[in-house]
Amino acid sequence: MKDMQDLIEARTARAEEIEYQSWKTAFRISNGTVQLVVSTEVGPRILFYGFCGGENEFHEIPEHSGKGGDRIFRVYGGHRLWVSPEVARTYYPDNVRVSVRRHDESFIFTAPPESEPPGTNLQKEIEIKLAETESRVTVTHRIRNLGRKATRMAPWALSVMAGGGKAILPLPPHAPVSVERLLPEGVLALWCYTDLADPRWRIGTNYIQLHQERNSASKFKEQMTGIFNPFGWGAYFRNGHLFVKKANVETGEKYPDFGCNFEIYTDAHSLELETLGPLRNLKPGETAEHTEHWWLFKSIEAGEAESWIDSVIVPLVQSAE
Repeated sequence: MKDMQDLIEARTARAEEIEYQSWKTAFRISNGTVQLVVSTEVGPRILFYGFCGGENEFHEIPEHSGKGGDRIFRVYGGHRLWVSPEVARTYYPDNVRVSVRRHDESFIFTAPPESEPPGTNLQKEIEIKLAETESRVTVTHRIRNLGRKATRMAPWALSVMAGGGKAILPLPPHAPVSVERLLPEGVLALWCYTDLADPRWRIGTNYIQLHQERNSASKFKEQMTGIFNPFGWGAYFRNGHLFVKKANVETGEKYPDFGCNFEIYTDAHSLELETLGPLRNLKPGETAEHTEHWWLFKSIEAGEAESWIDSVIVPLVQSAE
């Protein structure tokens, strides 16, 4: 595969085509600290993000590995790009081969247009830029409207995290009531299966924590909420590792799901840490873009209290620049 070899040689040892799980072709990007494995048989989909020689921070579904090329929607795991609001077109299968190209220091993975009936006339793309050192990754998500009509939508980036950890989201800042602060500061969106009495939730003064548990005794195995997060960061803590993602907050814009720019979801297998871009009428030929920045830290002490988040987690988030 000459084109792929040229692409790899352009980045010397930082990129290579590999076999991964049941996938015959995938693309590994590494800087010696962390590595990513991106599927080229389906997608765009980042299957793996973790420390070199370490385990995957993302959840994968082994029975979906290596499958594709049909009209069946599969979750696969890893990190994916969706379209909000969540309706039928959100589940258009991303299970055909993607193209790969290099742009400066980035790699761009582009899916074919979603044109087969019932097509969406959208095209998805993920651009990945890995820092020279350390763990920072910039992931730029793009959705193009190839149709003849405008469509109301927002980019939706979902990281499906491995089970056994917990998500952390900051709540809006607090202040005493005053004539200058009479309006609400944010939103807490509830789904039909959201139960805030479920013990997997920790609703605190300054933070929301959601634990992933394989054998929850709760009535609903799934739990979800969304917030407007003015701080623009979320985190996932598991086995001494901390995954942090940040996304730009566009004040004054309207976000999906009653105004949510961050959402978290869990079931019996994994936990999703999600960000959303603003809603917009995407005209024919236009592209919506949404960028996340990722970091990964290790040897982090465990805790539950909000004082632990303030003293351990927040300084790491603030250092992630």
